Amino acid sequence: MAENKYVAYVGSYTHGKAKGITICDVDMEEGIFIPRKEVEVGNPSYLRIANNGKFLYSVSDLGISSFKILEDGDLEFMNLGSINGMRACHISVDKKDKFIYTAGYHDGKASVVRINDDGSVGELTAEVFHKGMGSIAERNFRPHITCTRLTPDSKFLVACDVGIDQVKLYKFNHETGGINLVDILRCELESAPRSMLFSPDGKYAYLICQLMNCVNVYKYSGENDLPNFELIQQISTLGKKYNDKSAVAALRFSSDCKYLFCSNAGDNSVAFFKRNEEDGTLEKLSVLPISGDYPKQICVFPDDKHLASMNHETNEITFFNIDYDNGIIVQHGAPMKVETPNVAVIAKIK
Repeated sequence: MAENKYVAYVGSYTHGKAKGITICDVDMEEGIFIPRKEVEVGNPSYLRIANNGKFLYSVSDLGISSFKILEDGDLEFMNLGSINGMRACHISVDKKDKFIYTAGYHDGKASVVRINDDGSVGELTAEVFHKGMGSIAERNFRPHITCTRLTPDSKFLVACDVGIDQVKLYKFNHETGGINLVDILRCELESAPRSMLFSPDGKYAYLICQLMNCVNVYKYSGENDLPNFELIQQISTLGKKYNDKSAVAALRFSSDCKYLFCSNAGDNSVAFFKRNEEDGTLEKLSVLPISGDYPKQICVFPDDKHLASMNHETNEITFFNIDYDNGIIVQHGAPMKVETPNVAVIAKIK
């Protein structure tokens, strides 16, 4: 039986020479990306592959661009859908690939867009602007939404806002695509809650707080149609020695969700955690350098043996072997040169 083949899509800002999305072949054995071609998209700050693996959705200057993933991993443009606002910084999809959820950093707006039956981007079904004032002048003085995704029970849309130190919780209507605010998870002042992921059993939520450089672990329940988040742990993403201007940037699980990785911009490192599947808590194994500047996002390979760091300011991606026995990552191979990498996602094509 032939081995599975994979392709990676890397999104870059297009202020310079980059065209948008770099399509790369994935060498799974070596744990590296091999650039193949570029596809033009205006400033793709975030990418998301549909759960069925057939489509790629990309943030663009004018909304959300949809692409069909071809048999060889190439991309065929389908359409551009409007979000009626400024460029988003994060997108996610529901389990059934029926809706796209967007987070707006620049305008503080969360939006919901329907996905058409053919996989293309459809109508805008909901939009809401966050209101409020933050506690840090010039940085967190107004709403900046950085992550929107459904809770694992698909009942609520969480919207992380680094500007007002809140995660707003919206009841989601799967028929109309509408959202209604039902609660607010208020975080510590000047913590800047940036991104949230959930454990596969739906019992635990992991929230990185950008300015506090920590992961908040919550026990989650959506019983009685109300979201409940109980804080059970707060753990730093930094080592014993660190850059005091650090800000945690990205959060990723291994595919089995037994391990969690966080990138620290400023400190230019990756924190490696082991997750207790029984009680949801984290054990920090190591915090190690990524040999680049500003690891804006990280990507764990499908075999869980390798990790890629998108080093935005040094225009490169660095690659690492993951050593679970010793709880470390070990750099290998030469960095891949790519202008201002924002994000990378990997799709199975065979």
